[in-house]
Amino acid sequence: MKKTNALRLLDQKKIQYETLEYEYNEENLSVKKIAGDNFLKAKNVFKTLVAKGDKNGVLVAVINGNQTLNLKLIAKVSGNKKIALIPVKELFNLTGYIRGGCSPIGMKKPFPVFLDESANDFETIYVNAGMRGILVKLKPVDLLKITQGQLAQISDTN
Repeated sequence: MKKTNALRLLDQKKIQYETLEYEYNEENLSVKKIAGDNFLKAKNVFKTLVAKGDKNGVLVAVINGNQTLNLKLIAKVSGNKKIALIPVKELFNLTGYIRGGCSPIGMKKPFPVFLDESANDFETIYVNAGMRGILVKLKPVDLLKITQGQLAQISDTN
């Protein structure tokens, strides 16, 4: 398995994790599809969304696969009045990752990371490891530690 920036950073910081390799389908990169194909619950697989606020710039939201990002909640918690998801074409230049392979860990620059408080419901969660086809399983507290993230209510449950 190829080591991604995210996995190298986890190794460097001696954070315990496991990886899960999976077949990805470029036509369907949804968390629900990935979770179902790998016998995981979508609520345990968290997706990484990159957004931009009108006052504080780029930020990262990490929410579970059954949720939708609440733009009003993330704006409030991040000190912005308005938030919008960045266009997919800007993702790689900002983060170093592509759609379907974006990890909150090991981006080109350290952006503020907000992890939905629903992560506290789980001992471990899965996030993308920085490449399509690889998830990393770790404790939510370790994700917050390595990203210097903040736990907050930022989503709506579907």
